[in-house]
Amino acid sequence: MLIDQNMKMADVVLHDPTLVPIINRFGVHLGMGDLNISEICKKHNLHLQFFTTILNAFHDKLYFPKEQLQSFPARLFVDYLQKAHRYFLEEKIPEIAGLIKETIQESSVNQKSYAIIERFFVHYRDEFRTHIQREEVKVFPYVLKLEKALEEDKITPEIEQLFHEYPITEYQAEHENVEEKIFDLKNIIVRHLPTPNNDRLWYQILREIFTLEKELNEHSRIEDLILIPKVKAMENELKLKMAK
Repeated sequence: MLIDQNMKMADVVLHDPTLVPIINRFGVHLGMGDLNISEICKKHNLHLQFFTTILNAFHDKLYFPKEQLQSFPARLFVDYLQKAHRYFLEEKIPEIAGLIKETIQESSVNQKSYAIIERFFVHYRDEFRTHIQREEVKVFPYVLKLEKALEEDKITPEIEQLFHEYPITEYQAEHENVEEKIFDLKNIIVRHLPTPNNDRLWYQILREIFTLEKELNEHSRIEDLILIPKVKAMENELKLKMAK
């Protein structure tokens, strides 16, 4: 089922509740009444086509219209990705960390083995923060300045310097797939976790890790297949303007 602008937002959420964190990133929260998606976007001043395309990309893993996505302004992606970063760092990762800590505290045996998992996750969290900080401090400001320069047809010395110092290919070379560490964590829990006292808590942890992994995969797909090629195209346009 493709989501379209005439569907009621509440019906979409009831059909696929995993979309709740996605719509939250756009400032849309539960209690949306009987408003359809078009009305929701008007109410929250959202780009209708971008909103529905992102929802469909998360709802259906086979849906990923690259050409349509690349037609949207880069600033829409930057805004969306920044909101996703806040969700990961302020909500999802602390939630999993809290569950792990709670499980260790409730366990009377194998605490050392469980503590290894906690340290692994803390290390992952710190790496993820470093990854995001680089995007927030270096990559996203560069993308926005590049787009503005091209839109205004005004190539400043600052944007020329940024272009030569840190083109998007440099970022692409550094762009590690942080979801690989999540796979390692799942593997440790499923294969090597000592028999727990409380299967329910570890199942809950595993379920939340699977959810995080899915969301990170979609996040990386948007960055790798849409944002980076879009910025490369803008850089090529900048080269042509600088050569004149």
